[in-house]
Amino acid sequence: MFMSQILAQIRAYFRYRAAVTELSRLSDRELDDLGIRRFQIDRIARRR
Repeated sequence: MFMSQILAQIRAYFRYRAAVTELSRLSDRELDDLGIRRFQIDRIARRR
């Protein structure tokens, strides 16, 4: 059970990093079309 919790946290971290990377690659205009400001990327990625 302990190992599955660690693996779940690792998977969650990788999903977070993927979201940050994907959103960071968007231009400011693309982010604006989505209603996101660049400073919000970290917070949005953590919620997912």
